Amino acid sequence: MKLAVVGGGSTYTPELIDGFARLRDVLPLAELVLIDPAADRLELVGALARRIFAKQGHPGKISWTSDLDAGVDGADAVLLQLRVGGQAARNKDETWPLECGCVGQETTGAGGLAKALRTVPVVLDIAERVRRRNPDAWIVDFTNPVGIVTRALLTEGHRAVGLCNVAIGFQRKFARLLGVTPERVELEHVGLNHLTWERAVRVDGEDVLPRLLAEHGDAVAEDLHMPRSLVDRLGVVPSYYLRYYYQHDEVVREQRRKPSRAAEVAAIEKQLLEMYGDEKLDEKPELLAKRGGAFYSEAAVALTSSLLRDTGDTQIVNTFNNGTLPFLPDDAVIEVPATVGATGARPLPVRPLEPLFSGLIGHVTAYERLALDAALKGGRDRVFQALLAHPLIGQIAYAEQLTDDLLAHNREHLTWA
Repeated sequence: MKLAVVGGGSTYTPELIDGFARLRDVLPLAELVLIDPAADRLELVGALARRIFAKQGHPGKISWTSDLDAGVDGADAVLLQLRVGGQAARNKDETWPLECGCVGQETTGAGGLAKALRTVPVVLDIAERVRRRNPDAWIVDFTNPVGIVTRALLTEGHRAVGLCNVAIGFQRKFARLLGVTPERVELEHVGLNHLTWERAVRVDGEDVLPRLLAEHGDAVAEDLHMPRSLVDRLGVVPSYYLRYYYQHDEVVREQRRKPSRAAEVAAIEKQLLEMYGDEKLDEKPELLAKRGGAFYSEAAVALTSSLLRDTGDTQIVNTFNNGTLPFLPDDAVIEVPATVGATGARPLPVRPLEPLFSGLIGHVTAYERLALDAALKGGRDRVFQALLAHPLIGQIAYAEQLTDDLLAHNREHLTWA
């Protein structure tokens, strides 16, 4: 089978390549194409990818190109991992909202909306070109904000599934704390992308979440950067992205005191690219773990294999709600366990949600709908409405100022601005 990676020049890519090499029995690739407009980065990453495959004895062919149409031609699946505007745009997303006292983050709040506005049109153009070349190809979206981008893809009728590494990260961490293999751990993971809770942690079918919190609550809370008392009171494990909601003002104070995450990542990327240029390097470097995206390769391999090999197994993905959460419209995109096979992802039933969770999910879903509308149609009023609807903003003065700031910082990426 042939796989194409759009955004293949990303410093993330060696993580993905390492997974393809290690898990070739799960996903037997004959050909892999890395696609990226940044030819200099692509050359470094592509050459390293070949060395990783060679070291691990993978027989697959690796090539790279800046020509999207040529790269996706004949691909069975296309993985999207792009960042429109690069780390420079991300740095803006993480800084200008702070001027209003709002959290600065690339997938949440005003920064997340800016990223969606830049990203959705680009992704839809790519998807349409993929569809013209390969109508049966699957699109696996790892591009943030995953929920909004996946909703855009599915609404346009593309064969797409959204993927995030939060769930697999929790699975691996819980397995380590419990002293079991990850394969034995099953999560009752529910919500929206970057807005989820682990309501049960099952080992061999038994819910051990109460024991996990009793015995390892301090470690779990420390990893989330949230108080142990909150985790105990909730009785669930919230995604660390919930910190932007539950501790918004504290996060803003922290962000104002230190460099942005984008600045940190840019420095790491510079080091990684220098390392990738070493012709002796034939494995992913340890520094890559600080870049983020832990276990992305394992999640991507498992999902792609399920789609292309029709395994019918359970994976945690982003897909249409279709009645799974009855308080949401069918075309909302949710992040839950789903049966995955050749026809796509079908969400498994979800136990009724407590109002503490369903209320926030409903609120953010409404924002995501308005965000997608703004991304597709443009217009200052649509941007303002999306910001006003966001639970982290929600005030007229803030929404007005953030609208002006968002447009000022993103005009080069917004054809209508």
